[in-house]
Amino acid sequence: ITLAVVTGLNHFGKGFLKLSSVLIGIIVGYVVALGFGMVDFSSVLTAKWVQFPQPMHFGIKFEPSSCVAIAVLFGDFSATTTGGMDRMPTDEELSGGIIGYGVSNIVCAFFSGLPTATYSQNVGIVSSTKVVAKRVFGIAAMIMLVAGIMPKIAYILLTIPSCVLGGATISVFAMISMTGIKLINNSKMNYRNTSIVGLAIALGMGVTQ
Repeated sequence: ITLAVVTGLNHFGKGFLKLSSVLIGIIVGYVVALGFGMVDFSSVLTAKWVQFPQPMHFGIKFEPSSCVAIAVLFGDFSATTTGGMDRMPTDEELSGGIIGYGVSNIVCAFFSGLPTATYSQNVGIVSSTKVVAKRVFGIAAMIMLVAGIMPKIAYILLTIPSCVLGGATISVFAMISMTGIKLINNSKMNYRNTSIVGLAIALGMGVTQ
């Protein structure tokens, strides 16, 4: 149901309805899930109203595999600008983004938080909505900050059933795949680029299998 709503609004909706297709799809799916008794609010009732993060809760540990994973995620810069603005990022945007990531990841780690990254889901959202305004991301950041120190809000988000999130993310990851194909189409398929694309697909499928 969620996927059907998202797909329908993406193809037939206009203006706000089209831009908010994923959000509306999740809301519709959530309401239907409530009707089927698939939502459990027990964790929300027991959660605290306010809880601040504990600095250095996990201590310091150098994990090479984590460093490699985050380094790979940095490549989403190209996919984000290609999907949102139909162009590759400039050198200034790349350097500024990487420095921003580095500083924010140090701060996040100190407060026992997750590292920041564009994440593939966000690439799909930007590709489908074409919304790249800084004020939008600023508002999103404030919502996440509030949810981070108010566990009840965070647990409300966690009550969304996985099938509802799955229906929404199928359409999002479809956009991610198409953005990747667009990047490949815009590149000259010489030996170097062919090797890069081939190895990426082989490793991705290999790890999954």
